[in-house]
Parts: sequence; C-alpha cells; structure tokens
Amino acid sequence: MVTADRTPRASHAASLAAALAAPAAEPDETEVDALTLGRRIRERRVARGLTLGELAQAIDRAPSQVSAIENGKREPRLSMLRTIALALGTTADELLRPDAPSERAALEIAVERAQRGPVFSALGLPAFRVAKTMTDQTLETILALHHEIERLHRERAATPEEARRANAELRAEMRARDNFFPELEQKAAELLEAVGHTGGPVSHQLVADGAALLGYSLHYVGDLPHSTRSVTDKRNGRIYLPTQLSASRDSRSPILQALASHVLGHEEPKSYADFLRQRIETNYLTAAILLPEQATVRFLTEAKNLRRISMEDLRDHFAVSYETAAHRFTNLATSRLDIPVHFTKVHESGTIIKAYENDRVRFPSDALGAIEGTTMCRNWTARTVFDVEDRYSPWYQYTDTPSGTFWCTSRIEKAKEGEYSVSVGVPFEHVKWFRGRETPHRAVSRCPDPSCCQAPTGLADKWADASWPAARTPTSLLAALPTGTFPGVDQTEVFQFLEAHAPRGTD
Repeated sequence: MVTADRTPRASHAASLAAALAAPAAEPDETEVDALTLGRRIRERRVARGLTLGELAQAIDRAPSQVSAIENGKREPRLSMLRTIALALGTTADELLRPDAPSERAALEIAVERAQRGPVFSALGLPAFRVAKTMTDQTLETILALHHEIERLHRERAATPEEARRANAELRAEMRARDNFFPELEQKAAELLEAVGHTGGPVSHQLVADGAALLGYSLHYVGDLPHSTRSVTDKRNGRIYLPTQLSASRDSRSPILQALASHVLGHEEPKSYADFLRQRIETNYLTAAILLPEQATVRFLTEAKNLRRISMEDLRDHFAVSYETAAHRFTNLATSRLDIPVHFTKVHESGTIIKAYENDRVRFPSDALGAIEGTTMCRNWTARTVFDVEDRYSPWYQYTDTPSGTFWCTSRIEKAKEGEYSVSVGVPFEHVKWFRGRETPHRAVSRCPDPSCCQAPTGLADKWADASWPAARTPTSLLAALPTGTFPGVDQTEVFQFLEAHAPRGTD
C-alpha cells in the first residue's frame, strides 16, 4: 500500500511508478531497455551541459536520431552506444544499468510504458510527450487513472467463460501429469527435513516450528475478516488465524496454506488462471506435508499388497480430513501405485465443485470442457450417497456407464454451504486393490444420454412452465466468477484488519 501521509514525496513517486508501471503494458525486454537507456543518456547529457545538437555533433549523427534514442523509440547498436558513452564521459555498462537514473525518470518511463500498452490503444487515446513542465503529481495522477482503468478491464475480462476455460486447461495439465508434481513433493520433503520430522502424523508443533523457521509467528484472533481462513502480514512476519482453531489439529491446514504461498514465491495473481494455479499448488503442498510422500507410498503399497486400500485408513493414519486424504491419494495413485483414478466433490444440489480423472470416466462438461458447475448424474455414487441413512460408514457402489464400469467409495462432509460428497473411484479392473469391492450396490448411468436424468416427459410437460426455483448456489462456486485480485475476499476488510493488528511503531 502507498500511504502518502507517511512516505516522503520523492519516495512516493518512485513507489507509485514501480507499483503501477510494471503490470501496465507487459512490454518486451527490448522496449524496457530502450526506455531506461534513453532516459539515462538524456540525464547524463543534461548533467554535462550538452544540448541535443552538441551530442549529435559529437557522435556524428543527426539530432533527430539522438532524440529517438533518448525517447526510447530507437535502440542504438553497441558500437554506437560506446561512442555515446565516450562523448558523455561514461561507459556503456553504466548506461545499460536496468534501474531508472532518478525517481523523476522512473515516473516518466512508467507513463511512456502505459502509453504503449493496450489500455491507451483500446481507448483510442493519442500519445503525448512527457514534458519537463509536467509535475510529478500530474504524472502520478495519469498513472493512477491508468492503473484503475486497467484493473477494471481485468475485472471485466475475468468472465465466467475465462474462469471455466482456466479450470479446463489446468485439469488437462493435471491429467497429463497424473496429478503428480515432483517439484512440490521436493519442497514438502525439504520443509519436513528442516523441522526434524521423522515419521508419524505431522503435529501442530512441527507446523508452528516450520512457520518460525520461515520467519513467521502465529496469532489467533477473534476478529479475522469473515471472507478469509487466514491473513498473512508479510511486513511483520505474522500469520493470523481464527481463535476457534487454536486448540484443534485442523489448524495445521490454514497455517500450511499460508506458508505455502511464501515457500512457492507466489505473487499477486494477474488473472483467474494465476489464482487457480496458485490455489492448486498451495493445496498440493499442504497435503504433501501432512501426508509425506515416502511414508504415504509405503502405507498405500502395503495396503495394496493386502488388497485393502481405504480412504478412511489413510485419513486416520495421518490424522487428516477425509477430503485431504482423498486428494492426496489422487496425487500418488497412478504415479506410485499404477492405479488410474477419479475424484469428485459434489454439493448436495448435485453441482460438481471439483473433479479430476485419468481413468476414462466421463464427467459432464460444457462446450469449453469445464466440469465445475455442471450437474452430476443422479445415479453416480457421488449423488446416491446422499440418500444413505448411515452417514458413519463408507458408501461403496459400482456404476455401469457407456465408457465402462467404475467402482467408487464416497462420504458426506458438512460445510457452511451445506453437505458435500467426496468420492474416489477406479475402473472395474482395479477394484481388486480396495476394501469395499464386495459391495452389492450397483447402478446404471447412461449420461450424457438425456433420458438418464431428465424427468419423465409427462411430469416435465406439466411443470416446465409453472415452476420457478431459486438456486442454492454454493459460495465456493462464486470463485469461478472473479471480481478482484483474490476472488471471494473483501480486500478492504483485510487491509483494515492488518492495520488494526500491526505492531505499533511499524509503517
């Protein structure tokens, strides 16, 4: 944040230029170097008391050519740059330094970049010359307006279509990699080794030790912004968590998720695709820490040899939630156990919230290939489990489909948005490794054949024009409709929270 009342004016100008200019135009490296180089040449020329014509004469070039170089519209060859440096009493290396020669120059470069970016072009705004008579305040205002227009453009561009396309593209990558990311596994192993984990469930104390090792202290508060699970103060090295988690082992996940962004070097997402990828990486690293690869593979391999793989056993052995255990199983099932797999998280309304597959199963999808937001077949395990009275025992079911027979194990979990089913399944030929394979429960799904889940014709004809339901949309689905940098988070509330809790004497 830029706080004008605490920051000196010159520093404020530089900070604003740096904050607003970088994402504005996405210029290529040649253009960036040309702008900075040109300003450095101009400032060096003025400092030596040379006119444009005098420098042009000294290097045997026309004044218009020197002007184009100083304005960043032309990049000189290295031989020419050396000649210019000699005339200015400096070196080529000095002129090629990547930083702006002054804070004023940083502002001018930022405005030039903005003019060459897509916002000015889309609005049809003519380019203007950044004159010496323009005050810093004028340039700052132009940059602030440009930044706000660009933000609104990004927000408007982040349509549901973009979000769904990003989901589909990321899922395709996950499928190609069998949902296994060795670089994240390595990060998890390094962190566990650093805190001295030697086996067994990862305790809350080890997680707290990991936070301290990375320079963060944990603070449990009663006024955490309602739209957040945690808030990280990177300036003061603090992670804020809700007080009701302080005595629960479940507090490990929000702590690890907060630390994951730091460990992975995440920056503020520039698009919904960035946001989604960061969320996937964060959740993956968190699960890889709570269920370490070597120990988890050893546990699952033994269970496979005994033909009794169970999500409940995996959950209990590592003291994690059922959903975390199911997620982690999809990371390791194919790459380490040679078992293709699918996973779903389905709201009680039938809406698919999350899904993954590499085992030929066919989920409903839209024209963009996105699955989130579509409706799961009523005959699939992920839907039939809601009709089971016994919520304490796992529900197993075989489902015959046009693409083959699949076996699933499913459980119901509760959240503030309602109930969800979390399901893991495999093709028939791999069910032999799992506990629950002897289940008598069987269903048939003909989806996407419309006759499978649609209401009978007579019933549909009777009520089609006489019904008006109000959808009960899970709030997690709203994340697919981005409205800001961090979808679903009230940033003003977060900023006010951090300001209220910041240690006194910091700025």
